[in-house]
Amino acid sequence: MAASTVAPPIILRSVEKHTSTLIFFHGLGDQGDGWASVFKEEMRVPYIKYIFPNAQSRPVTLNFGMRMPAWYDILGLTANSAEDEQGIEIAKDYVHGLINKEIEDGISPKRISIGGFSMGAALALYLKFIAGLTFDKPLGCIISLSGYLIQRSKLPGDHKANLKTPVFLGHGQDDFLVPYSFGQLTYQEIHKFNPNVTLIPYQCQHGTTPQELADTLTFIKTSIPAEEESCENNEK
Repeated sequence: MAASTVAPPIILRSVEKHTSTLIFFHGLGDQGDGWASVFKEEMRVPYIKYIFPNAQSRPVTLNFGMRMPAWYDILGLTANSAEDEQGIEIAKDYVHGLINKEIEDGISPKRISIGGFSMGAALALYLKFIAGLTFDKPLGCIISLSGYLIQRSKLPGDHKANLKTPVFLGHGQDDFLVPYSFGQLTYQEIHKFNPNVTLIPYQCQHGTTPQELADTLTFIKTSIPAEEESCENNEK
């Protein structure tokens, strides 16, 4: 993902001392500012810095080759569809750069969390549980809203860093783009090696609800508390 072709991430600075960072990836055809406004108005945690990256525009096979913001190409809608492994790897390298920058700025890896919506959630899950083969630092919590697993045949890999990571899966029961069954499959596959995963269904289609946002906020505050000492104690 060449830096020259990607708009810079949207940044929401912490309103108090910066002790944690959350990187959240938008879905297909969206941009970072959409979710930035949601977090700013409804899900702000004062000690967290929020980063909302923007995917580059690319042809998407599923949408007849139309160009739109996408983290990787989507080749099909079934659980067993072929996947754009090269595009996924390029996106992974880009996000690893964002994470490493936060670490260089003094944020503990255990205080850096990732999440996303739809294909952004799929990217977050991939980074946490599969790309850990190349990024073996234990990170914070993970948020998957209307997400699904990519490259699931590689789960869980041979790394140990993120096998106790708190995972929140929120999914619309009437989702017609990423069916609720994908959320159930994601839960089942992750639960095989990480029992610290929760799946909550919501009465919506491919979107979110006020209750899902409230539950997500509670999950963030619980998983990444304000005090560093509390977080460290939770890891022991």
